[in-house]
Order: sequence, then structure tokens, then C-alpha cells
Amino acid sequence: MRTLAVIAACLSVVLSGCVPMAMFAQGGGSAYRGYHQRLGVYVASNQVNTLCLSPALRLAIWDFEGHFGKKVVMNSGYRTPWHNHDVGGASQSYHTKCMAADFFIPGVPTNKLVAYARQSGMVGGLGCYSGQRFIHIDVRERPRGHKGPVTWGC
Repeated sequence: MRTLAVIAACLSVVLSGCVPMAMFAQGGGSAYRGYHQRLGVYVASNQVNTLCLSPALRLAIWDFEGHFGKKVVMNSGYRTPWHNHDVGGASQSYHTKCMAADFFIPGVPTNKLVAYARQSGMVGGLGCYSGQRFIHIDVRERPRGHKGPVTWGC
């Protein structure tokens, strides 16, 4: 019986590490008015495709949500090569590989999102766009020797 109790205690510790803090992130209310959810993610428009998000990208998004206690709103997720071309995306965009998202969190300043992304071990690429409230993150592998994400515009 004691062995069973030890196994149960160990199992609960291991499993608790698997529960993303994003489960406790708040969404809805006036800050989310005008956005709707698609596959568990708030989206800024009907054009945002959240079907193809890699597991690593989903974990990175959950990490942001857990840290800030609020749900992200995606401006861009997966893009077909044609859509990527039409919006001026890079030819080898991580959006076309299910590995990138552009998002913001209502009520969280962009500089706070950038600061968190810089220290997150999950973010491989970080992009900022002048005059925009969203940031780009991707989950590329960091180049050898990089302690932080590859950045542009930040």
C-alpha cells in the first residue's frame, strides 16, 4: 500500500508539470469583443488559419498565455505559399511551415511581449513591426551559440 502511495505521489508531480499554465489564462470580456475563437485560439479575423500550428508553437503560445494570464489574439498563423506571397511574406516563411504566429495580448504592451519572448527558450525567431501592436514569434532552431531568438525590427 505504501508503494502505491509513493507511485501515485510521483505520478501527480510528473503530470502537474505537463499541465500548461495557459489553462488558467483569461479570455473574453470587453478586451476580446470582436474576436472569436478558432481551435482554442482567439483570432483577429476569419483569414487567420490556426489549423496547422506545430506542437512547439502551441506550447510557445501557451507559455505566453500562462505568463501573462491572458489569451493571445492571433493576427496570422499558418499561410499557404500563395497567401504568404500575397501578403509579402518571406519566401521561406515559418508561417508556411506551421511554425510561426503573429499575435498580441489585449492589455499587454508590446514591449512586455518582446521582453518575455527574448528570454523564452521556446522562441527561435522574434519580429517586431513599427506601428503594430503584434509581434511575430517562430519556433525555428536557434543558430549555434545564440542565447536568445533571432530578432528583426525589435
